[in-house]
Amino acid sequence: MRYLPKSPSERREMLAALGLRSSEDLFTSIPAACRLKGPLHLPGPLSEMEIIDYFRARAEENSRGYTCFLGAGVYNHLRSVVTDTLIQRGEFLTSYTPYQAEISQGTLQAIFEFQTLMCQLTGQEVANASMWDGSTALAEAVLMAERLTGRHRVAVASSVHPEYRQVLATYAHNLGLRLDELAFAASGQLDAEALRASVSAETAAVVVQSPNFFGVLEQLPQLAEIAHAKEALLVVAITEGVSLGVVRPPAEADIVAMEGQSFGLPPSYGGPFVGVIATREKFVRQMPGRLAGQTSDHDGRRGFCLTLATREQHIRREKATSNICTNQALCALVASIHLCLLGKEGLRELAEQNLAKARFAATELEKIPGVRRAFSGPTFNEFVIELPRSVKMVNDALLREKIIGPLPLGSFYPELTKRGLLCVTETLPRSEIERLAATLRRILSTPV
Repeated sequence: MRYLPKSPSERREMLAALGLRSSEDLFTSIPAACRLKGPLHLPGPLSEMEIIDYFRARAEENSRGYTCFLGAGVYNHLRSVVTDTLIQRGEFLTSYTPYQAEISQGTLQAIFEFQTLMCQLTGQEVANASMWDGSTALAEAVLMAERLTGRHRVAVASSVHPEYRQVLATYAHNLGLRLDELAFAASGQLDAEALRASVSAETAAVVVQSPNFFGVLEQLPQLAEIAHAKEALLVVAITEGVSLGVVRPPAEADIVAMEGQSFGLPPSYGGPFVGVIATREKFVRQMPGRLAGQTSDHDGRRGFCLTLATREQHIRREKATSNICTNQALCALVASIHLCLLGKEGLRELAEQNLAKARFAATELEKIPGVRRAFSGPTFNEFVIELPRSVKMVNDALLREKIIGPLPLGSFYPELTKRGLLCVTETLPRSEIERLAATLRRILSTPV
């Protein structure tokens, strides 16, 4: 009963209330072939300490010695042990939602500093305390644009992360919001002429990502001009925040939706991460989420409190700006500490290392017969390569050499079979990049 606090009779009563006969009926939505039908093949019996040691050993077998060239929205960057030490302080780990400013000054100041850093990075005037992640931040940014314009069509670049577009489509499904996907050009950038033809007086927003899913930087000034000519808003998604160390901030955007995972958060099997919405001050009252502001107390001392969005805002049903009623406070704190440790010059140096190593990797790979860059547009630390055979087959061969290869794009874009998205961050030494090139050359020179 240690792990099953409900008695058998209580479980039967709960199942009856749900109209089910057994606990197995709870999992009928999962295909039968994917369900576990027997006990795990584990040694035993083992004590709790022994079973923990067993799984740790298995985890080390999976992770030891592998070199990863995957990115696609989740990036492996260097992290300082100082960050982990600070966020494990009890006042941060156990902090309550800071509605009561008089007992939450530390948390509120941390939120305020996070907002300030996000504004400096994105070139925007206000930023919220944080969102669930980058994908939900983008969806909320689009709904924000709909409220601001009163329009119900959105032009979305097909080069926006496919999973971000899926989240957006889920949000839009029952809201009467129409999504128009726009093609990309040979450069990998959004086709400006296709955008010009698509945007109309009914368009609430133009949604692009930069660097986009192919790692290509978009021409934001030109896209902003096209959107604004029809009084539509430009929403820019950013999945790789480190790019802002060298890339000009998207100041032309009306709303920026960013994933902050690159700022000190490990990949960690896909989360938890931290989303951001940054925008112009005139739009602040339509911005979802939490916002910390600076004020002064009765004695004139600097203080912080939640502002504009009160606790009650989020339970006003259809009158609420959004039903987002929480933020990733601890993850936002990680990002703040990480950026403060790096500093302005440190972030720039980190970004320059990503840029230089990615260019070196692209140059080395293009020396291999049959391998070429798929797009001509400028990139940061990701780029797409075209291979003379299946990316999945190549990846299987690379994996035998303990190299996790590029992401196959055919699953997301049927027209991009034999193309793979490859990422190179500062964590990869030159020797590993050269090993990838040498291994790939050997694989491709071997007859199938």
